[in-house]
Amino acid sequence: MTIRTILAAGILATTPALGFAQDVEGDAEAGEKVFRKCMACHAVGEGAKNKVGPVLTGIVGAPVAANEDFKYSDVLAEMGAEGKEWTPEELAAFLEKPRDYAKGTKMAFAGLRKEEERMNVIAYLASTGE
Repeated sequence: MTIRTILAAGILATTPALGFAQDVEGDAEAGEKVFRKCMACHAVGEGAKNKVGPVLTGIVGAPVAANEDFKYSDVLAEMGAEGKEWTPEELAAFLEKPRDYAKGTKMAFAGLRKEEERMNVIAYLASTGE
């Protein structure tokens, strides 16, 4: 293994959202527009603060319920305690039908029915990684 490979692996290991940003299929610019539906409850970016829902900056690749300053529903807190992570696939399943994916979630949003919208918003969220 070369030093370059070791360094690259180290960088990706410490920045999971950036690692996923390359793996996510979707249009981040289009996803930013879709994310407007989410902005009543969520925020992203530097200085973002929790609202009704948690800040989503760096969510792609992060553990479920990892924001220590937010009170999650019991079901999401349990998923986080079990080590579940917000991979692009898990986020897609959650965003399609949040209440079916996590029965008991406090998230009132019905979901994004169109796969393209889900992929685009996940690409956008991946682009916001810290």
